[in-house]
Amino acid sequence: MLSWNLLVCIGQFAAKTDLKAFASIIPLTRQCRACLMRILLPCAAFPPFADGGGPISSLMIAQILRKEGHDLRVVNISGEDRHEEYHGLNVHRLPSQNIYWNYREPHPAWQKIVWHALENGNPRAFTTMRNEIRDFQPDIVLSLSIENINVATWAAAKSLSVPVAHTVFSAFMMCWNGVMQRNGQTCTRQCADCKLTSIGRRFFSRYVDGLIGESEDTIARHLGEGYFPNARPRRIPAAIDKVHAHVPRPYPNGRPLRIGFLGVHTHFKGVGTLGEAANMMGSALDIEFVIAGEGNDAFARSLPGLFPAHRTNFVGWVKPNTFLSEIDLLVYPSLGREAFGRASIEAFSHAVPVISTDIGGVAENIKQGVNGFHFEAGNALSLKAAIEQAVSDPKVYEHLSEGALASAWHYTPAAVGRQFSEFLSELAAPTRTPSLHQGTGAQMP
Repeated sequence: MLSWNLLVCIGQFAAKTDLKAFASIIPLTRQCRACLMRILLPCAAFPPFADGGGPISSLMIAQILRKEGHDLRVVNISGEDRHEEYHGLNVHRLPSQNIYWNYREPHPAWQKIVWHALENGNPRAFTTMRNEIRDFQPDIVLSLSIENINVATWAAAKSLSVPVAHTVFSAFMMCWNGVMQRNGQTCTRQCADCKLTSIGRRFFSRYVDGLIGESEDTIARHLGEGYFPNARPRRIPAAIDKVHAHVPRPYPNGRPLRIGFLGVHTHFKGVGTLGEAANMMGSALDIEFVIAGEGNDAFARSLPGLFPAHRTNFVGWVKPNTFLSEIDLLVYPSLGREAFGRASIEAFSHAVPVISTDIGGVAENIKQGVNGFHFEAGNALSLKAAIEQAVSDPKVYEHLSEGALASAWHYTPAAVGRQFSEFLSELAAPTRTPSLHQGTGAQMP
């Protein structure tokens, strides 16, 4: 109760001096206390138990909110029931609430059917999360993706009159495979099969008060399909750990300009399109391609044959910051509508310009001619032209590097943290009561 002791000291001092000055301090003190919240963070995946950008985003959001001064508890499914501290965060790992929890491992078809059915509203998850909410007594529940933790979490919060915000990292709410693609083609709307198999998710989304999307595209797609009808939408981008570069990059002198790709080697990620574009480019430009990441299917195994061997280096999985510090240009060639495209802003933090597709959330991060260029998704000729536009003239490249570095400051933890705190405080304000978090002993029903 340090803040209360401080208030008492101020009061004693003011009583001896100027009561009017003391009176002016009280509203400000109350306002500052009101900004700090108890936040329950249920999330589908949280390090170290899953790969990909989702768990990293969940960890970064939790760390950002803790740095803002909020009291947090992270809840996620990991196959066992235990409380632990992870990177200084209070984490409650829960056993599976569904037929299995690790959906990245292979499972029989019948188990997948059951898993997807229960993801439309799981009574067991409702009970578990209601108990979790009663135990922690948060001012607000912020779900960071919802697989496994279940959409029933939102109903559990509402049953206890706790406001709910949800952050979408993918198209899981609308699509059984989470990427809105079928037979290698991007879906422009939700198909009939996905409408049917996600009917429960759409129903439970009515209990969400605030919808956070890392891109306007993600928000618009969900609202357009009838999800989150009662939610107030807000775009809050992902965050970088810090701005790594101090100055823009000079155009390479005495070595090839390095064009990089960082990600899983799948058809969806569009790395094949980059291979086609690489083969189209002549020898006039002194460039080389550096391909990071791996894959485990036939497409991934065929990938080295799609690139010119004499100017391509496959480096496997590497630390992103190390990789980005060693390339000059990042290509983000996804064929589908990525929810955000974290690698693009990580590249900005190293003053690396980005060439990206013109669809999805990643396209919003790229300002044409400022920090990179767009190209038509899946069009190798369009990608070739964008790369040539970025690297043919040293002045153009250095201008893009300058713009990339300037863009990075919009994604710092401080900038993103302010946006989260402001939005969550707006959502929690109508229902917040001091008794829930100021030690009065009151309990939720």
